[in-house]
Amino acid sequence: MFSSFVIVFVLSWLYPILAAIIKIQSPGPVLFKQLRSGRDNVPFWCYKFRSMKCNTASDKQQASRDDDRVTKIGKFMRRTSLDELPQFFNVLLGNMSVMGPRPHMLNHTEQYRAIIDKYMVRQFLKPGISGWAQVNGFRGETKEPHLMEKRVQHDIWYMEHWSSMLDIKILFMTVINMLKGEENAF
Repeated sequence: MFSSFVIVFVLSWLYPILAAIIKIQSPGPVLFKQLRSGRDNVPFWCYKFRSMKCNTASDKQQASRDDDRVTKIGKFMRRTSLDELPQFFNVLLGNMSVMGPRPHMLNHTEQYRAIIDKYMVRQFLKPGISGWAQVNGFRGETKEPHLMEKRVQHDIWYMEHWSSMLDIKILFMTVINMLKGEENAF
């Protein structure tokens, strides 16, 4: 229901505005889709507003600070997490949940499962548009394994302490982060 609400009352008017700006600033599709690791490690197509120029490195290379692939509107959408809004379609399709561990690129799942203890525990849940790790600052580029380890620790904590009230808290924290912009979102 929440996903349908966002699609009808937010995306119905915001999608055409962002789509026009994306198309004006950079040729290519409005939506970016990428295979990500889902529940039980089953891959699914994750949708986002395209925030970068079309490139061949997007399935292997995370965005980094001052990444020249990111468009002007892309910088704004990433900082405010507006690029994630099409993932409400993923929720409607049943691939994602509103809250949960963020889905990672397939190659990151393979890379980190080999070096981080309990990494795959996070795959027991559907991935979320937002999650406990993200609202606690563990999002964006993971240059060093300890950053992903912290993310995984937060994801597991969320799984062990889940409640409706925790999801509501994460929702409010997400909205606050969207309004003020996030330092690690680039």
